[in-house]
Amino acid sequence: MTLYDRLFEHGFRRLDAERAHEIGFRALRAGGPALARLPRVGTPVVAMGLTFPHPLGLAAGFDKNAVGIDALGALGFGHVEIGTVTGQAQPGNPRPRLFRLVADRAVVNRMGFNNDGAEAVAARLAARAATRVTGGDTGPVLGVNIGKTKVVPEDDEAAVLADYGLSTRLLAPHADYLVVNVSSPNTPGLRSLQAVDRLGPLLSHVRRVADGVSTTRVPLLVKIAPDLADDDVLAVADLATELGLDGIVATNTTISRDGLRSHPGEIAEVGAGGLSGRPLAARSLEVLRLLRGRVGPDLTLVGVGGISTVEDARERLSAGADLLQAYTAFIYEGPLWPRRIAKGLV
Repeated sequence: MTLYDRLFEHGFRRLDAERAHEIGFRALRAGGPALARLPRVGTPVVAMGLTFPHPLGLAAGFDKNAVGIDALGALGFGHVEIGTVTGQAQPGNPRPRLFRLVADRAVVNRMGFNNDGAEAVAARLAARAATRVTGGDTGPVLGVNIGKTKVVPEDDEAAVLADYGLSTRLLAPHADYLVVNVSSPNTPGLRSLQAVDRLGPLLSHVRRVADGVSTTRVPLLVKIAPDLADDDVLAVADLATELGLDGIVATNTTISRDGLRSHPGEIAEVGAGGLSGRPLAARSLEVLRLLRGRVGPDLTLVGVGGISTVEDARERLSAGADLLQAYTAFIYEGPLWPRRIAKGLV
């Protein structure tokens, strides 16, 4: 048992999961200057015209408000995807809203896109960029994940386009790449936007807005759910090719509870929300293979969901992923985990 295992078992595990996240993240940010002196790890990867220090990045959801990007990069993540950020600030769902299923090495969340809003996050990113120019350190590749504000009706197309457009206009100038999130299960109606007849106009609108506010073309990706039927996955792949998207992030969390080891009573007590972690691995891998078989070799695919070990990471790369992301394994394995994976992939 490692030192982190003991800390998790006798410390973090006994705390509310969201409270433990807040304490741990605060400690990471405080240690940022010391972390920055650690040697870089990994082998560079080129995707979407960007050079990533190595394939592994941190998935959206950990740093929702862009407050710890460089500390997370110093830990060993080659890219950090912030968000999900919405056009308007919102508190998210009532607490408790983040839960561990330790027997499954999984997490269930129903956070509800709690974040400071696009304007506040954009100001934070602008301040960071000014510091980076002064210091000469660009930090990790920065992805920005945007989603729908909860109060915007999902059946009002004009309002949805305006909402995503606002986030894009404010955040695209600061992003190395941009991700449209239409796949979280925790915003009512959001997943209905994955239907290609609704997704096409949305992605085209985001592309136009991004091109209008950025001096260089910002790569655009869409993040999809593992719960899509195979035919719908293929339809999204065709749409991505048709629109000239730069990539697809596969996958978000699942609403399924099939095959879990945790006691049924514990699962019932946790309740609704998106499940992430080890139980997601098989379906995320299937979706990745479907996508790569459909889109060919050129579109960037980001494999995320249930990656815990170097072997998991290699399997995902072999199945067609250009880049990888993780979140839940970071919680269970601790701060040395990203460097361990990056070194193992060399």
